Amino acid sequence: MVVDFSVSEVEQAAKTLLKQAKGFSVVALQGPMGAGKTTLVKAICKLLGITDAISSPTFSIINEYRNEENDLTVYHMDLYRLQSLEEAVNAGVEDCLYSGNFCVVEWPERVPGIFPPDTLYCRLLIIADSVRRLEIIL
Repeated sequence: MVVDFSVSEVEQAAKTLLKQAKGFSVVALQGPMGAGKTTLVKAICKLLGITDAISSPTFSIINEYRNEENDLTVYHMDLYRLQSLEEAVNAGVEDCLYSGNFCVVEWPERVPGIFPPDTLYCRLLIIADSVRRLEIIL
């Protein structure tokens, strides 16, 4: 499935992604720097009722967000700085991915062997200055 969207339409793209993600606990977002991965994650979290400030976990590797009303935990991971599977395991990535909680992962290609079978892979591409393409790989 392919969805082209502008920055102002990111919430609609996030709705489409969440609809396709039913039955998946992990969403892996590939895409170049500046494609809008974190912006898309912010929209996903907003739709899931997360009210915390959403930020890129580039340095922390993992951010945890909670929606207390429906007891939902969302892990937002950025694997850009990781160099090996061992680093990912030591950082707690594997624990989050297999926790059963909803996970959205940026830069999954950095540690490809760690993902569970119920991972939905997506690509976010820059089409123009204000246009992005979300490719959902089913």
